[in-house]
Amino acid sequence: MPFVSPIRIPGAADKTKLDMLRKADKIYLDELRAAKLYDDIWQAFAVLLPVQTVGVMGDSRTYEYVLGLRAVTSSDGMTADYYPFSHDFLARVATRLINEVQGINRVVYDITSKPPGTIEWE
Repeated sequence: MPFVSPIRIPGAADKTKLDMLRKADKIYLDELRAAKLYDDIWQAFAVLLPVQTVGVMGDSRTYEYVLGLRAVTSSDGMTADYYPFSHDFLARVATRLINEVQGINRVVYDITSKPPGTIEWE
């Protein structure tokens, strides 16, 4: 499997978190390709945040990680705008991520432009 940069796992990284992020990133990129959006985006990646939230899976409460999604368009990397995904696309990706990646119960999409933000999470 490809190496996952620790910047995509702010805080302490371990094998469990790396495996979660690899699986989540693959699902996200597969969905981008399936929707024929991959070539429209300059950079896209998932970030496993060092935050856990309460959720519900079936009849049980969960306390699992938040996954951030980032996708930007740019011509030079000095400025960037978030990619305006449809709600249907984001809902499909979030549903897959939560159902298929054990340890994730919430998905957020970063709509921060650069500047004031950066493309990366660090």
